[in-house]
Amino acid sequence: MLHVPSYLDRIAYHGSTTPTADTLRALHRAHLTTVPFENLDISPGRMIVLDEEAIVRKVVNERRGGFCYELNGAFAALLRAMGFRVTLLSARVAGNEGRESPEFDHLTLLVDLEESWLADVGFGELFLEPLRLDSSEQTDPAGVFRQLQSGERWHLEKSEPAGLWKREYSFTLEPRTLDDFRARCVYHQTSPDSHFTQNRICTRATSEGRITLSGMNLIVTRNGRREETTLPSEEERSRVLLQHFGIRL
Repeated sequence: MLHVPSYLDRIAYHGSTTPTADTLRALHRAHLTTVPFENLDISPGRMIVLDEEAIVRKVVNERRGGFCYELNGAFAALLRAMGFRVTLLSARVAGNEGRESPEFDHLTLLVDLEESWLADVGFGELFLEPLRLDSSEQTDPAGVFRQLQSGERWHLEKSEPAGLWKREYSFTLEPRTLDDFRARCVYHQTSPDSHFTQNRICTRATSEGRITLSGMNLIVTRNGRREETTLPSEEERSRVLLQHFGIRL
């Protein structure tokens, strides 16, 4: 059974535990600034299994991160244990020329309170706080977002310069289970066509922006200013993983 105090300690959260919209926003931001989006188990061939107990243990006890299935799967378990009503949703990620990835390519979350909220701590760089599930433009510390409904699908978009909108992913409100994502999870760990097998990534939000380790490149964004450094060795990379992400492999 998930131990809520241990999970809250992992994400350095010390606020209210009452299942409200304010609590959800605070938990969401805390998760994104402490638990990194990372795929560091894939290159050495450590198989990621979609088992709720295993992914919670990885995030909380092993103080690791993960990719969408792990991070949003673990976050959903925490929210449920705190009394929130959470639904796992399948999302298709937007690509070039309006194309989308297959179903179950991304796992996102619907949280139902007095209003419904889209929560996502497993996409890498996206919104810092959950978005109300409606078509209004919503301002977040990470930008301006909107969700447009077309039939059964909702389309999440982010505002870009010159009045343009970039589609991030689309989803339906059909409830899913972790089992539904297993095949796609295996694909992302094993296929040479998966971007997760092509590069090692570790990234998390910070109070000033974001810090990312992509391959051997350390990228730090502070208040809109981006600095990139190429690390000279695997030893230095290991030091950076420990210093900035708390990860020891």
